[in-house]
Amino acid sequence: MSDSPKKVPGDDDGGQRPLDGILVADFSRVLAGPLCTMTLADLGARVIKVERPETGDDTRSWGPPWSGTGATYYESVNRNKESVCLDLSAPEDLALARELALRADVLVENFKPGGLDRLGLGYSDLSADNPQLVYASISGFGAAGGSDIPGYDFIVQALGGLMSITGDAGGSPYKAGVALVDVLTAKDAAIAVLAALNARQATGRGSHVQVNLLSSLQGALANQGQAYLGAGIVPGRMGNAHPSIVPYQLLECADGPLAVACGNDGQFGRLAKELGAPELASDERFATNRARVEHREVLVTQLESLLAAAPAAQWQDRLAGAGVPAGRVAGIDEGIAYAQSLGLEPTIEVRDAAGTVTGRQLRHPAVWNPPLAPRGEAPPRLGEHTESVTGWLRGPANG
Repeated sequence: MSDSPKKVPGDDDGGQRPLDGILVADFSRVLAGPLCTMTLADLGARVIKVERPETGDDTRSWGPPWSGTGATYYESVNRNKESVCLDLSAPEDLALARELALRADVLVENFKPGGLDRLGLGYSDLSADNPQLVYASISGFGAAGGSDIPGYDFIVQALGGLMSITGDAGGSPYKAGVALVDVLTAKDAAIAVLAALNARQATGRGSHVQVNLLSSLQGALANQGQAYLGAGIVPGRMGNAHPSIVPYQLLECADGPLAVACGNDGQFGRLAKELGAPELASDERFATNRARVEHREVLVTQLESLLAAAPAAQWQDRLAGAGVPAGRVAGIDEGIAYAQSLGLEPTIEVRDAAGTVTGRQLRHPAVWNPPLAPRGEAPPRLGEHTESVTGWLRGPANG
């Protein structure tokens, strides 16, 4: 491959993005892999998504809900991509897949470990002819002892410990309300790919990076994981309470719960004052966070008796004005509207090939200065780019 950025069909000349000129061969499906590649696409990479003929990515059929153009699950992680249908069991299509991989800067796959090796699309085969290739493999439990375990987010949340700390004390364990482990793994994979691309600038060679759902989950356990490793404490479920900070939980108001997070003694003092009970901050049972943790139950009872005087929305405004972190429990619709009210522009419009707006999506969260050229290509229809991409692959490599 050339060291200079490649220009390929579909490149946008409207402005510079960090990954302009990078070609990504996306052999992934469902969530972690596609979210990783969409992140790269949002940053400017050209992503060609390889899908099975007729059915495509599994998530194309994962509904409801459905938008006017397809399953919202699929659409959530596949914007700014091209879709090409290739049957990897057919020699001609397999040859085209290999040609795509040999032209690519990055290949992302989440086949069962070893699955692409048997097709001649593994890292060792491809890197021999494309030594600059950054090859990212995503699995559920790694390529060693866990290679045969299906990598579903729900199972990883159970086996990896997340469910054991999620839910009410003494109640049933719960999964997170979104496939959080897949999302974490996608971000870890994108970070690894970006680091490998940076290393390639110095070495001239790509590399094989591997991430798995279990490791991404356990890497995200943070203080809860270190409680076990550093102090021998196995955390359990505490509902919405925090093991090390009080108050840092939902507290009941006149009409429902309010999230209150006092991360230091000063914030607690302001909370006590705003609730009309400044003496709580000087009470030896509550004067320090350590003391508040020890006397958690009695303090929470007193706080909730004071909060019962007004609705949650009123307390949110009053506490925010006093510099106390607090917020009502909002729906996703309200959360997006709140971000919009703060000027965060949480969504972007996506448009089809004709330039027609087909919907809105949550944007990549990073904000750049100077701004990146906007990109909002609608998730592709199944096989929408098969003809143009295969025609390009059959031509000269620098065409």
